[in-house]
Amino acid sequence: MKELIEKISSYNLFNYLLPGILFAVIISSLTSYSFIQEDIIIGFFVYYFIGLIISRFGSLVIEPILKKISFLKFTNYKDFICASKKDSKINIFSEENNMYRTFCSMFVLLILLKLYHFISLKFPIIEWLDVDFLIILFLLMFLFAYRKQTQRITKRIKTVLNKD
Repeated sequence: MKELIEKISSYNLFNYLLPGILFAVIISSLTSYSFIQEDIIIGFFVYYFIGLIISRFGSLVIEPILKKISFLKFTNYKDFICASKKDSKINIFSEENNMYRTFCSMFVLLILLKLYHFISLKFPIIEWLDVDFLIILFLLMFLFAYRKQTQRITKRIKTVLNKD
């Protein structure tokens, strides 16, 4: 386990594992749902996966909404790549920026799950949708995340090839 933790990057630690653990702890105190794991190895992977979902929700839902309402304004990717080569702190700032987005996402998801919990107590009939709905939702989310990452890689390749 120690070797596994040593190999995890700070990005993965602060954008996946920490939010996953916090989400599991907070949601178990707000609702009757519990994601707390007794086994530390299983817990590591469960919390990491929860954090990954939270992070992707932030990237695919929270960030576009904040951009659309002009709360955020990004520079173009080509400038980001060029500036990152000249100033290594930009990557650190970008990592912190993604962490803040992930925490915003975590709080939105906590609110949504708390709301769902409240509604499902009032209308138990909707609980039959739980697992099927989540599987479809996660599939769609990861399909869009895959597309976004592929676009990012393609954009980066084009930027590098045009620069060098």
